[in-house]
Amino acid sequence: MAPMTKGSNLPYRRLCVELGAQITVSEMTLARRLKQNRGGEFALIRRFTGEPCFGVQLATNKPDEAAWAAALVEDRGADFVDMNLGCPIDYFTRKGLGAAIGQHPSRIRRLVEAMKRSVTHIPVTAKIRLGWNEKSVNYLEQARAAVEGGADALFVHGRTRNARYRSAADWDAIAAIVAAVPVPVIGNGDLLFAHEIEAARRHSGVAAVMVARAALVKPWIFRETTDGDWDISTEDRVALYRRYAELAREHWGGDDYGMTRVRTFIRWHLDFWCRYVPRHADGTYPSMQRREAVMPARSPLEALLARSDEPAFDYLADCLADHREIDPAVVPPAAPHSVGDDRDRRRPDIAEVEG
Repeated sequence: MAPMTKGSNLPYRRLCVELGAQITVSEMTLARRLKQNRGGEFALIRRFTGEPCFGVQLATNKPDEAAWAAALVEDRGADFVDMNLGCPIDYFTRKGLGAAIGQHPSRIRRLVEAMKRSVTHIPVTAKIRLGWNEKSVNYLEQARAAVEGGADALFVHGRTRNARYRSAADWDAIAAIVAAVPVPVIGNGDLLFAHEIEAARRHSGVAAVMVARAALVKPWIFRETTDGDWDISTEDRVALYRRYAELAREHWGGDDYGMTRVRTFIRWHLDFWCRYVPRHADGTYPSMQRREAVMPARSPLEALLARSDEPAFDYLADCLADHREIDPAVVPPAAPHSVGDDRDRRRPDIAEVEG
């Protein structure tokens, strides 16, 4: 399960582990804020009891900060520590963090080297993109620099920083990295169904795959990797969403502050859950690259879960947070313009959350 700002919150990681996720990673954590002893940042590196393999992803462009923070998260119980070299968000890249570092492979080497020297028994990994843009593709240089610095494994998102999600992930490029470095490579990009995961592994030779959008749209993707594609019923989907709400209440508490957090996160997740589309009636599969509608909805409840308008989100968030029954008949119908363009303008792309 990929490191995702907000998406990799602790209760959601618990849900995904229950559904079969074998490795989880924290939200992107700023080393400087850890050093400033900010409580909110320390909350990001907390693992839950029984989390099978938990890594912490750090963001910094200073080797001394990277070393200090890596030692800290090792002491706090992380199973590995990952250097963020791929965050595309303008706010961070303007500060020289994330994907901005990928433009300078020598900096990658120094950062990974500093982390490697500061830990005693956990692996150090790095997550890279293919380059800054289509004119500046340097993934082999990035990968080799990370390995020269001591990286024990690489996570590779098969797109450039500027591509965001306008083009398909380049699994040929990921395969080239697999062939070029002597450490395990974990591939990431456009994997929504179990058969796609298997095809990507065969094609590229990666040691494993990482999922981001798929985990947000359909957290049961992890179960599908072992059990095969699941034509999940609408009722089973709601049961999983209720399980997340239960885990969220357990994590944030049932007082006013805690329930505000629970509703906020449920509502955020609804923005992705509504994208789920089952396999088409003709046997073909929806594409990660093309947003589709459920046509036709098989029940009023499925139609409600596919809505992306404010009244639907508000109603579902309240029902899930308060453990109330969901009655599609009581929700006002969506306005014609509220699905599609309006949703796309309102919603931050997943490229803005993935580390």
